[in-house]
Amino acid sequence: MIGYNPKDWWKLIFAFHRSDTFRFLLPGIAGVAAYTGVVAYVENDVFHASFKNTTVVHSLVGFVLSMLLVFRTNTAYERWWEGRKLWGSFVNNSRNLALKLHAILPRDSAERETFRVLIINYIFAAKEHLRTGVHVKKLAQTGPYDTDFYQQKKHVPNQIMGAIYQEINNLYHNQNITGDQLIVLNSELQSFTDNLGGCERIKRTPIPYAYSLFLKKVIFLYVFTMPIGFVIEFKYWAIPIVAIIFYVFASIEVIAEEIEDPFGTDANDLPTDIIYETIKDNLEEIL
Repeated sequence: MIGYNPKDWWKLIFAFHRSDTFRFLLPGIAGVAAYTGVVAYVENDVFHASFKNTTVVHSLVGFVLSMLLVFRTNTAYERWWEGRKLWGSFVNNSRNLALKLHAILPRDSAERETFRVLIINYIFAAKEHLRTGVHVKKLAQTGPYDTDFYQQKKHVPNQIMGAIYQEINNLYHNQNITGDQLIVLNSELQSFTDNLGGCERIKRTPIPYAYSLFLKKVIFLYVFTMPIGFVIEFKYWAIPIVAIIFYVFASIEVIAEEIEDPFGTDANDLPTDIIYETIKDNLEEIL
């Protein structure tokens, strides 16, 4: 995720980075401009066409298309923001669990180190699980929880959480914690799985195919029929006008496509790497 100062208008207006939609859409913008130029030449210089009220239809359709794009953007942003709330909950849950274990476990106990490693591993595994998959060799090892243990199941976060539950259960059976403390710790552990389940729901439930397909078709038809009417009224000035309109509408769709899956490594995705480092630093300090 890119950090920036939202109040620095001039820097943002003239900034171009790898995620900027203008760079991504530049070939399409050039193609639309060339296509509009050809239509302008054919209608004005070859056929000398003269239509009346040529922009009315596109004005009406443009309003409907704008409403569709607003809905599309809001839906994508809701998914992005929900993902951010879930990862914020990961931070809070990790701190709360670590603070409770810090109060319960003796300072010199080996269990403190085990829980610290397992919780950090769980957050790392959750982050990578939502991307391309977990490389178990990157997980820290402690006691019986080595690489062979982590790769026993395809769902690595579940495997790690199972180990944490087992360690909590061992504390209870060894009478290191009471039944009330077991209940308190269980509520924190359950929230980890709930958060990951919410992230998986966002990851695996894209915008309905029919809606996305329809919106792209409408944008295509709207832009590629626009020069037919606009070049009569605006002549060759229709070239930049149509190109700008294509840039605006297509950019909204491209941005929505990027942020609707917020757990990757794109410039506008959630800063899960930074959140993971924050949790890691907190747990190392607490435990």
